Amino acid sequence: MIVVTGATGQFGRQVIEHLLQRGVPADRIAAAVRTPAKAADLAAQGVDIRLADYDRPETLLTAFAGADKLLLVSSTGPDDARVAQHRAAVETAAKAGVGLIAYTSVIGAPANPLGLARVHRDTEQAIADSGLPAVLLRNGWYTENYTAALPEAVERGALAGSAGRGRIASAARADFAEAAAVVLTRDDQAGKVYELTGDTAWSLPELAAESAAQSGRPVTYTDLPAEQYRQILAGAGLPDFVTDLIVDADVQVSHGALAGVTADLRGLLGRPTTPLSTVVTQALAA
Repeated sequence: MIVVTGATGQFGRQVIEHLLQRGVPADRIAAAVRTPAKAADLAAQGVDIRLADYDRPETLLTAFAGADKLLLVSSTGPDDARVAQHRAAVETAAKAGVGLIAYTSVIGAPANPLGLARVHRDTEQAIADSGLPAVLLRNGWYTENYTAALPEAVERGALAGSAGRGRIASAARADFAEAAAVVLTRDDQAGKVYELTGDTAWSLPELAAESAAQSGRPVTYTDLPAEQYRQILAGAGLPDFVTDLIVDADVQVSHGALAGVTADLRGLLGRPTTPLSTVVTQALAA
């Protein structure tokens, strides 16, 4: 049995789709979700739906029962809450006798300067301390982190941030989800660490130029001081922890934190990663 947490989220749902495409029988996949009603479409395909709430550890033991492999998809929220949730999940996985835990960490976690990397370092340590066989999927940035709001930016003719000309070796969310499915359907993965990035790196000025080229409208990138960018995001109603994450990520990008390119993702996929231009096309079409 392969258990996937966060299975109604954008990432977890795509992992399950790729598992099914790779021939894993639906009744050998369990979707561990906070709200089972949101997984009705997966249930209709024969996937086992299990209640799993990171904030209610008592639900996790049943959710993880019989798991030969468990994909622990990192949660969202304030850092301290995430660390507590992940530790509870890891401890429960050990109690449940999970055969292999795969964790969605962050690229270069041990030395990554991003503020959010602390959550992943703490979780990786909790996994190591548990003694569970594990494989680490150290994901780079999703291109969608920057293209989700692209239609609005094109409408305004302006893209803003604090990343300067820093480069981002991102890939599409679907690329990372497919790679996770590949790992979950392979044997002998315990002890492996995958540093996953896109094939090429790009900058926010290049994203603005690509958006302009595809839309036929002028789009410029404006680089802002971190505090000014923070105020804009806060004014848009984003929670403080989200604002902090976005601004910190941009500042670290400006220092080269996400510029490195590896071959691990391309190797798992057996094909090139999805280029920036394709994700821009998808975002503008949406």
